[in-house]
Amino acid sequence: ASHPLFMRNILPPATGKDLENFVPDFVIYNAGTFPANRYVDGMTSSCSVDLNLERAEMIILGTQYAGEMKKGVLTLMMYHMTARGQLCLHSSANEDPETGTTTLFFGLSGTGKTTLSADPRRLLIGDDEHVWTEKGVFNVEGGCYAKCVGLTEEKEPEIFRAVRYGAVVENVVMDPETRTVDYDDVSITENTRCAYPLHYIPNAKKHAVGGHPTNVILLTCDATGVLPLVSKLTREQVIYHFVSGFTSKMVGTEEGITEPVATFSSCYGEPFLMWHPLKYAEMLADKLEEHNAHAWLLNTGWIGDSGSRCPLKYTRAIVDAIHSGDLVNVEYATDSVFALPFPKTCPGVPPQILDPSSNWKDVSAFRAAQDKLANAFNANFSKKGFASAVSQNVLAQAPRPHARADTPKAAAEAEAMGTRRATGGQAA
Repeated sequence: ASHPLFMRNILPPATGKDLENFVPDFVIYNAGTFPANRYVDGMTSSCSVDLNLERAEMIILGTQYAGEMKKGVLTLMMYHMTARGQLCLHSSANEDPETGTTTLFFGLSGTGKTTLSADPRRLLIGDDEHVWTEKGVFNVEGGCYAKCVGLTEEKEPEIFRAVRYGAVVENVVMDPETRTVDYDDVSITENTRCAYPLHYIPNAKKHAVGGHPTNVILLTCDATGVLPLVSKLTREQVIYHFVSGFTSKMVGTEEGITEPVATFSSCYGEPFLMWHPLKYAEMLADKLEEHNAHAWLLNTGWIGDSGSRCPLKYTRAIVDAIHSGDLVNVEYATDSVFALPFPKTCPGVPPQILDPSSNWKDVSAFRAAQDKLANAFNANFSKKGFASAVSQNVLAQAPRPHARADTPKAAAEAEAMGTRRATGGQAA
């Protein structure tokens, strides 16, 4: 019974004339308690999720994780909308109630996509799946699917209060008598979830549509502590970082992960892409240019070598400065390895934490951490074939580890890349 309720919460229900002579466009067969036959050629486990575009069907076997249904719909939209020239995006979106300006947030699990879009001062359009058309953006869904680990009313009041009768919690530990959820208990998995209808958020927009975005924010959680907290991106940097889709895989999320590991998911939703990642990235860059929107890389991860994540209050202050326009006109510095321009000041944020080099006690350790992450970026870009597929101006946005200057030839190449970066394009 929980799966139909989950989908009722997540997708807009058909109403009125839509129900007359109703014929489904797409059917999901969820047989999650029935295992797939792992002895069939091509099968490696008892779990399978199969989507057939021609038959407009999806079959789920061997897993009761409700999120598989939701992501199947996203995959379907990633194909059909893009084929029609509309940009389907794994993103959240909200709107300023006074100016009507819209912001898109991209990010993998745990980067703050749902949290930051649920701003009590702005109207929530949606938390996960949107399409950017020639008229603006619309939410594919009618609900939210929030992570619950460590959830408190103090830090995330809108989401905390949305977990009530009618919502579906998943992978959580609950007291059988009081039905109180222990959000700090991750004995089942770190991926604890809650699905609730959009109207459970008090400031959700009734009709989940918005105008053309004025700001697009790419979220990352850098656990190495070397990326700036916020950077303003050029068109070429948008393409580079969007197809890279970097964040950190944290300790405890998977067996064998004993330290943060760099992980990359193209367009912040690689498993759901149906076309080449560059198709989505170039469409996004074109949309940003067409509508004069600003693009940002927002790091919600660790501050230097402190071992502590950036407090949410500072991340929110940065987002506020983006929305107000204050962050556009301040003075910027540029990171030497990642070539990311970052502000020297931001209202409500201590200036020393904006420059990652200021938050390390040991300079050599900082340089080593930079090089390690830079090498991970470059290895991913080459492994996925992007290095040979993008323009030279986009490739010039690749990070340059300090080790590249160890030889005269490498130094010359680094200097040439720096020149290309300097002429690589205008700010998005």
